[in-house]
Amino acid sequence: MTDYLLAIDQGTTSSRAILFDRAGRNVAMSQREFTQHFPDDGWVEHDPEAIWETVLATCREVIEKVQVGIDQIIGVGITNQRETTLLWDRATGKPLYNAIVWQDRRTADSCQALREQGHSDLLQASTGLLIDPYFSATKLVWMLEHVEGARERAERGELAFGTVDSFLIWRLTGGKVHATDATNASRTALFNIHEQQWDPALLELFNIPASLLPEVKDSSDDFGRVEANWFGGELPIAGVAGDQQAALVGQACFAPGMGKSTYGTGCFMIVNTGDVAETSRNRLLTTVGYRLNGKPTYAMEGSIFVAGATVQWLRDGLQLFANASETESLASETRDGHSVYLVPAFTGLGAPHWDPKARGAILGLTRDTGIAEIVAAGLQAVCYQTRDLQTCMLDDMAASPGALRVDGGMVCNSWVMQFLADMLGVQVDRPTVLETTALGAAYLAGLRLGWYQDLDEIASLWQCERSFFPSMEEGERQRLYLGWLEAVERVKSDRL
Repeated sequence: MTDYLLAIDQGTTSSRAILFDRAGRNVAMSQREFTQHFPDDGWVEHDPEAIWETVLATCREVIEKVQVGIDQIIGVGITNQRETTLLWDRATGKPLYNAIVWQDRRTADSCQALREQGHSDLLQASTGLLIDPYFSATKLVWMLEHVEGARERAERGELAFGTVDSFLIWRLTGGKVHATDATNASRTALFNIHEQQWDPALLELFNIPASLLPEVKDSSDDFGRVEANWFGGELPIAGVAGDQQAALVGQACFAPGMGKSTYGTGCFMIVNTGDVAETSRNRLLTTVGYRLNGKPTYAMEGSIFVAGATVQWLRDGLQLFANASETESLASETRDGHSVYLVPAFTGLGAPHWDPKARGAILGLTRDTGIAEIVAAGLQAVCYQTRDLQTCMLDDMAASPGALRVDGGMVCNSWVMQFLADMLGVQVDRPTVLETTALGAAYLAGLRLGWYQDLDEIASLWQCERSFFPSMEEGERQRLYLGWLEAVERVKSDRL
């Protein structure tokens, strides 16, 4: 009888549940999208109950698909959209407000005020982050200040704050466990990544009661047990990591200098820096890659807010095609070196610009521009933005990974992957298992539960499906990239 690990992958636009066998193979998957809410310019929210209901539904569906007995599932791993912020009642588990999503820009003005007051150095020195609406702290402050009675109730200890992982753990364990892992904690702008604890100075700066905060655990740890009524039996929750760090584990990037880039709703490049918390000179982020046995492994990260979301917008907003799978053939129809650039600053620009008030644009349109050119420009924007991050990392780390491991929904598009290799000038490796975010959560749970002895055993399971090698002339690469840089300058908020 085969045993499985159940991975919950709670993302920005959908929730997924995947059963993995011991070899790291995807045995069955269920996925459900949920509604995105945009109540104001730059605001992005989720209904927490929709998150919860889609997680429950996908887990039940995937168990039903394989006709698995609950005794064949050894445990659960959770990975999640990071920075998305929730506040709920400890007595009832009911959220006080919608989840404020990582993409949300409503706190841009308060972040600007904090920068002007000179708090940037304190926050970066402690958390490795920048002051930006992206992170959880200012989202939580907004809730405390704008939800009626929230601050008073928080100060009385009646409320709980958490990122999506904490909310799911709370619900799955029936409110018995209020916890997060070090990777998710490191994205709140409240966690000291050097001392591995919530930072009292930052809690004071943001005026956040410590009673709101979850316990911070290792990424592979005991997070309590799923109550039997949810899936027909109790299950240990044994692995938790934010989605990008989970992908770092799923891609087996365990040696310093190894890096991966994930292409989902956004794009996130992370490079393992070992036990050294490198500080970027180029406004990249220092973060916890994973924490095992109390020891953090650090990483440097560049965050792009919009990647796959561009394809979604081209499909649903402009209705240029019916299915994302059509983009590869459309892009292949374009002539080499076309002049169209799409800058997808729909919710501002992430690294290295950190301009929350920038807005998107399509530039370089001519009479012969058609659907294919606009689609190609949207796909190429992802590669140009990755080049932005690569340039910064090369300067910060003075070393280049021999190859970049890629994952996420967009990497199925071989046209994009070839253009990525051409734009970066490095080998791009696409793994056999593309669901590396969920796989990382499963690996972390498997480590805790004794399925895997160590990281070396996990690394031995990684397999490459296809490698893409750069073939573009250096002159053409530079010409295209300089055109991109010019396009980005034209959408920045100081030019609008």
